[in-house]
Amino acid sequence: MKYARLTKEQFEELHQEFINFLATQSITANEWANLKANKPELAEMELDVFSDLIWEGVLNKAEYLEHFSAQHIYLFRLGKNKMKAIVINVKNSAVDITTPEGYKWLRENLMDERVEFLQADKNYTEEKNLDKFKMIEQGALITKGDLFRYFDGLIN
Repeated sequence: MKYARLTKEQFEELHQEFINFLATQSITANEWANLKANKPELAEMELDVFSDLIWEGVLNKAEYLEHFSAQHIYLFRLGKNKMKAIVINVKNSAVDITTPEGYKWLRENLMDERVEFLQADKNYTEEKNLDKFKMIEQGALITKGDLFRYFDGLIN
């Protein structure tokens, strides 16, 4: 397995897609029930293959990632050959930007000397989608990129 198995809730949400996946493998509903009952290791492999296919599709479409911590916002635009990062660093330990109050403080104090903006380009490894997935595993969320575009416009 390359990524991570989908959760039970995700499988339920993708029920029809999973049925279609099994159909492409010529596995009927009865055969699937038999596989789960008598060859659970093969059924597990099918779940893993399906999970990887779904993740691959999601990661191929992802254009932006965001990750918030108490004093940092990491914004990424996922380009074809590299990712562009914008980091907002709040040098005020009294502010936690993961809270509504802290985020409001940041919005009102963007030009404060305690707010630092950093930019960098980062090359992908050989496994571009695995790079993206690892960031998601560490807490990044796939977004539409509104914050990235806002801060990119602000600092460039």
